[in-house]
Amino acid sequence: MGVVLLVRHGQASFGADDYDVLSETGWEQSRLLGRWLAARDVHPDVLLRGDMRRHRETVEGMAEGGGWSSSVEADPGWNEFDHLSVVSTYLQLPENAARDHELDRREFQRHFELATARWTAGRNDADYPEPWSGFVARVRGALDSACAAAGPGGTVVAVTSGGPIAAACAALVDPDGEDPALYARLWSRFNTVTVNSSVTRVVVGSTGARMLTFNEHPHLEGDTLTYR
Repeated sequence: MGVVLLVRHGQASFGADDYDVLSETGWEQSRLLGRWLAARDVHPDVLLRGDMRRHRETVEGMAEGGGWSSSVEADPGWNEFDHLSVVSTYLQLPENAARDHELDRREFQRHFELATARWTAGRNDADYPEPWSGFVARVRGALDSACAAAGPGGTVVAVTSGGPIAAACAALVDPDGEDPALYARLWSRFNTVTVNSSVTRVVVGSTGARMLTFNEHPHLEGDTLTYR
């Protein structure tokens, strides 16, 4: 049986001029994860990442911690959705004009949940550079490619973000996808609890891909355990 490990990037730099950079905690999380995986004899046959900087830096930290020398393939299908655009679109609605100001972490999270609920409803696709349907399709394509690369007995590690991991998990839990509203609710539930540098295991067998575990993070404790 093949295995695909979906890894959320280490903590990025919320509130900094460039969010797409690992914080010092993010670097430490990445090294801890690489060390933890190597101690369990995980050596990827294929190492994938999105092409965002936080994905690349997480791979570098994991490789340092785990002593990996595997070549790395970039797949933009694993990139995070443009959450800033989704939130900005929501805040620019006429009924939200008074809310358009600099947000602290708590306010941002509240508006983020409202904004993504509007985005995932799929009724306003023209308002977004990447509509919800397009995001879901590209993540499913990336997941299919990773599962194919795992083959009958290989190990693939894919470093990505919380949004794509949640989309992949929702697709694995509800593979038929007959209820778009259910899929969106599953995505939201998975997305809000995914830990930085956590591991989600997908097994690939003769009947297809199935989610084995979600959000493993035993390598983290204390200040290294973060969600944002």
